[in-house]
Amino acid sequence: MGVHQNRREKIYDWMALEGVSMVMFEDTEGRRDPSVRWLSGQPSDALLFLSIDRKSMLVPWDINMAILYGNADIIVSYREFERRPLKAIRGAAEGLKIPPGLKIEIPPVTPYPLFLDYVGALTDFDVLCREQGAHGEAEKLRALKDDEEIAIYRKAAKITNSIIDMLEKNVRSGKIKTEADAALFIEAESRKRGCDGTGFETLAAGPDRSFAIHAFPAYTAAAFAGKGLSILDFGLKYAGYTTDVTLTFARDLSPAQEKLLTLTEKAYKLALSMVSNGASTRSIAAAVDIIFGKSKKAMPHALGHGIGLQEHESPAIRNRDDNSWVLCPGMIFTLEPGLYNPLHGGCRLENDILLTEAGVEVLTEARVIRL
Repeated sequence: MGVHQNRREKIYDWMALEGVSMVMFEDTEGRRDPSVRWLSGQPSDALLFLSIDRKSMLVPWDINMAILYGNADIIVSYREFERRPLKAIRGAAEGLKIPPGLKIEIPPVTPYPLFLDYVGALTDFDVLCREQGAHGEAEKLRALKDDEEIAIYRKAAKITNSIIDMLEKNVRSGKIKTEADAALFIEAESRKRGCDGTGFETLAAGPDRSFAIHAFPAYTAAAFAGKGLSILDFGLKYAGYTTDVTLTFARDLSPAQEKLLTLTEKAYKLALSMVSNGASTRSIAAAVDIIFGKSKKAMPHALGHGIGLQEHESPAIRNRDDNSWVLCPGMIFTLEPGLYNPLHGGCRLENDILLTEAGVEVLTEARVIRL
């Protein structure tokens, strides 16, 4: 049984428990869902239907791409349904032999007017559209990486680490002088090493712009790694999966800047020491907030997040009362404490962490680089 079929089996088991006869996953412009790729291998732009009798139908925009990458019991070009989702879901119900009167679940991000259209097109079925349904279940399952995903991440991290080393060398030598130099270097070198590109737009902020969590624009022609604090936040996408790291470059710091950096490093070490099987992610984030609070400072973003086919996935690692995530073997996530000040600039330290049965594996080698 292939990896995609193994993943689908887990959704089929959930469908049997819930009494849902068919589920529709949608990866289209405006309603992206990486679960389609996770369940079928299709890179993007497709509908995926799963039935209670453990059959799958992939409906791709690009049939040639689906033949190359897709994995499903049935593959039907979207053109067969006039590229219309209502015709496609009706065709899938017929093709997968779903009896009338049973439950069909559509994505929770479906706009209400379109939901009404689905109800109108499927009058002989019970149409479900809910947050805690199959799509939520798929998100939870994707938080626990399987062996193939872990192997991909170890390779992606190795490439990321090589580029981190090159960045430090080129900043020290003066070859990288501007934010744009750093960002474009990462893009070029990632593709030379077999990556799909960057997982998200690289954020390169020199001393005058590092006060922002996410600098805007993402990078400019401004000087990088000059006197003060500079932030470089990037990820490499390899076989669909993205890393996510942040380096801080520090040069000739003032006492106030040194304090920001020292606190951030202290927070990172504490957070990493608390990572273990069964640990509450909210408790880890709260401990970091306490460290910063004792110095009358506050981190304006979450401590971290899961990564995968998207740069932000489950588990959440944040100090909020709606966060009930606990860490389990197979999770890959970031830890990224940071502090930001409009006068002194900002700093952040972010690495990708894999939790295994044997313990903690820090996949990436992002660091504070003192110049």
